[in-house]
Amino acid sequence: MTDRREWFIQWLRDAHAMEQQAETMLNGQMERLENYPELRARIAQHVEETRLQAARLQECLDQLGESTSSMKDAGGKLTAMMQSLSGVFAGDEVMKGSLASYTFEHMEIASYKILIAAAEALGEEQVASVCRQNLEEEEAMAEWLSEQLVPTTDRFLSRAEVDADSAKR
Repeated sequence: MTDRREWFIQWLRDAHAMEQQAETMLNGQMERLENYPELRARIAQHVEETRLQAARLQECLDQLGESTSSMKDAGGKLTAMMQSLSGVFAGDEVMKGSLASYTFEHMEIASYKILIAAAEALGEEQVASVCRQNLEEEEAMAEWLSEQLVPTTDRFLSRAEVDADSAKR
């Protein structure tokens, strides 16, 4: 692959698969956050944003006469399901989930910055605009998650302490 447009299409497909993976991962986390209602509510909101982001990317690919990659989409979903299942066995699942979500958001941010630069280089301003919108949503989620790391850690440690004290009785 040496054509700039081919690389660009490949990266759009990657981003679509990334959003598919994010949706699956977030849904898996959300199901088990009954003790963290604020986190659960914000993740539910971001799941909807993620669905819209994937749909926007699909529209971009359609307008360019291209399709998504079924293989990449399925691979991303499978990876997310495995990540979600592995968290079930962790006593600190909410903390591992916070770490994974914050890290994933930054991967998405980097992906959209790359796509914006590529779209602009190719004169694909409509795609660049869509990617800017997705980028703003990802940056907002990353910022919110960053603000929640300390309160979530404090809440987790307090709950762990209460659970340990209850187990001793």
